[in-house]
Amino acid sequence: MLSVLAALLLAGCQTASRRDAPPHLIDAAAPEGFPASVRLVTTDRHAFQQMLPAIDAGLLKAAQGQPIHILALSGGGSGGAFGAGVLSGLSQGGRRPRFEMVTGVSAGALLAPFAFLGADWDARMRRAFTGKYSGRLLGSPKRTLLLRLISPRALPHRNPLYRLVDHFVTPEMIDAVAMESAKGRQLIVATTDLDKRETVLWNLGAIAGQGGPAARALFRDVLVASASVPGVFPPMLIRVRDGPREYDEMHVDGGITTSVFSMPLIAGIQPTAMPAFKGAHLYIIVNGQLAHTVRTTPYDTVDILATALDAELTYKTREAIVQDIAAAQRLGMQLSLASIPADYPQSHFIDFDRGSLLALFHYAHRCAAAGRLWVSPTQSVRRNFHARPAQDPASAICPVPTTEASVTASPSLEH
Repeated sequence: MLSVLAALLLAGCQTASRRDAPPHLIDAAAPEGFPASVRLVTTDRHAFQQMLPAIDAGLLKAAQGQPIHILALSGGGSGGAFGAGVLSGLSQGGRRPRFEMVTGVSAGALLAPFAFLGADWDARMRRAFTGKYSGRLLGSPKRTLLLRLISPRALPHRNPLYRLVDHFVTPEMIDAVAMESAKGRQLIVATTDLDKRETVLWNLGAIAGQGGPAARALFRDVLVASASVPGVFPPMLIRVRDGPREYDEMHVDGGITTSVFSMPLIAGIQPTAMPAFKGAHLYIIVNGQLAHTVRTTPYDTVDILATALDAELTYKTREAIVQDIAAAQRLGMQLSLASIPADYPQSHFIDFDRGSLLALFHYAHRCAAAGRLWVSPTQSVRRNFHARPAQDPASAICPVPTTEASVTASPSLEH
């Protein structure tokens, strides 16, 4: 009790220094050396309409007359091991499309560059999501929460999330992303601007295209910000300039405002002609569960917080998928969904035990390689709400039963 009281007193006295935030919701502020067009506030209709022709033209160029494949990767904390296993299994089974557009939020943002770059990066992706760096992300949840209370910002080199991203975002990755982006492909991730209380979409391909150490630093910082769950990891301050004035923006987990996306929010509020998206195939990988089996929640602060956040994430992801379904129907898109089934024995989204990460990775890999992964939203609901928990990950059944795998490997929205 005395330690907690001391921490509260220290937290009240300590404030991380920062510059003021830009004063306007929509402005021309941009990171030093980068154009304002490298990011978009999702409610900025004018900027979106200006960017859309180039995005459409790029996607059509990249597809070379073939159907466009779009991959949306959700948040989910330690559930990112599921998405990594899915992508690795699709590669092994020869079932992985070349995605012309990849979007990501939080854990999905960390996955997004690997998904974008293809099977040659699968080994590095597996190390990132199941190796020693991911296994050290959280340590003791109680100790982590207390440290964030005492020091809301912390030092970058002492932040395990920062170290993980800094290790895997290499100059080689930046060059590879820039090369693929030059073909018209799109790599977009989301953060939450706390000062604006808005989702911000970042064009990582455009950032990588600038080249050099500044591009790598901003690329890394955006990924760190997108996965920085408040209270678990410190926020990321991004220095921006608007004319002669410099400001600091505070960015945190993109999942605070959106859990998964395929297009900016404004595109659903004020529908716009999006020719490249018509008839496209949208794949959504949910790095979490869309329903849960009943489990008694202990009277423990960390368990209560983790379970409450998990419930919030579940409902937010469902709502986002409903929005994607509406967009897919409007644009004649085919939609396929993959998520961790409710009967998979996952504890919670902050379980970074390395054994748990490996088990989830192998489960997803096995299902994806066998073509027993993709379902329609209706099929997902039907299975999840009649689920009984498996005894262990090895006995968990793939989303698509063996008898149905041949006919549901790539279901349409109508199935």
